[in-house]
Amino acid sequence: MGDEVRRWGVSSVRRPPVVADLTWVTAGAMTANVAGYLLQMLAGRWLGVAGFSEFASLLAVQLLCAVPALAMQNVVAREVVRGAGLRAVRAMQWRCAALVAAVAVVLIPVVATVLHVGVPAAAAALGAAPALVILSGEQGILQGANQFRALATVLALAGTARVAPALIALALGGGSAGALLAAAGGLVAAAFLAGRIVRSATASDSADLLLDGRTATVETRERAIGVLPVLRAVQVQAALMALSSADLIVVRIVLDDADASRYSLGTIATKIAFWLPQAVGVVLYPRMAQPTHSARAIRDALSVLSLIGVVAVVGAALAAPLAPLFAGQDYAPIQGMLWIFALHGAMLAVLQGALLSAIAVERTGLAMVTWVGLAVEVALMLAFADSIGSLIGIAVCVAAVTTTIVALVVLRTARNDDGPGR
Repeated sequence: MGDEVRRWGVSSVRRPPVVADLTWVTAGAMTANVAGYLLQMLAGRWLGVAGFSEFASLLAVQLLCAVPALAMQNVVAREVVRGAGLRAVRAMQWRCAALVAAVAVVLIPVVATVLHVGVPAAAAALGAAPALVILSGEQGILQGANQFRALATVLALAGTARVAPALIALALGGGSAGALLAAAGGLVAAAFLAGRIVRSATASDSADLLLDGRTATVETRERAIGVLPVLRAVQVQAALMALSSADLIVVRIVLDDADASRYSLGTIATKIAFWLPQAVGVVLYPRMAQPTHSARAIRDALSVLSLIGVVAVVGAALAAPLAPLFAGQDYAPIQGMLWIFALHGAMLAVLQGALLSAIAVERTGLAMVTWVGLAVEVALMLAFADSIGSLIGIAVCVAAVTTTIVALVVLRTARNDDGPGR
């Protein structure tokens, strides 16, 4: 175990070839994301405008359930960068998974009541949460160790394992509950396979690596890792995911089923713009967690995320006429607004990058700005949103203000922390 930990600790501090790593992670993430978009588009067609809003809202709940998993990945990656042992990391994973499972059980009747869905459907949506925690922990090990090729494989595997069973269930008439239950089963299988991939990468990693022309050594840490760091990261990820998903929950309250389904399909453009640059944060995060590289990595990440956001908005505007061809003519009324949905996602992607840097340097109090933004957004939507346009307009305005404030604070902090040689 000592040699194994030493290999991973050393691997985590060397500077990787960023372009190659971005390519690998982008390929893996896009495979997973394309599979997810395919699931939503086919579900929108098969379930129709009357039934898709329920499925989309439960997917939003499932995304919120992924908050502890995302926090787990970030904390694990940070701890691996700092030399934590795999035994301690995995012990933390299982403790958090058990805690998440207990919370999910309590939330089932709450979700069923609030969203006006059946208990089986709510249970299926929430049932994926513990598997997501374990899966994301394995991804965090690979991320913190700069094993981005293996990480890309796991990302693609997870997306495919989640979507393929869900599509089969939908095709067989299983409805929302059947599709979500099948997706949860696929994630369990993906978590098991991810563990095997991590063990294989650990066994094949070289024990001696060079850093700046010298042999690098890292002190091994076998101490236990508590749940508290994960909980602090959870509230950051929760703020981001809640802000990015609140409109999909509120839409079922303020709009009728047909417009709610159209809005829900429009948010596919939001998700594309949000998740398209995911690789940027994944690859630069280990550098954000290293004091000698943190400030520059944060500036690089926010700059690249902003540029990709511009490209995503322009792409959505150009591709808008194709939307009804894929989703059906029932969704034609929203095609002219797809660029606005993409703008929403692009701003949230920049916000995600800024909040990731806060987790990397353990300044998670910055999430309070996002929580305030969430409260303002929900209040404005409930009070004033009465159409698709007004709902997405409020979401965009709140995201713009929140992202600007958080990004300015992060950049100012990075500038103050920057020193000679960084």
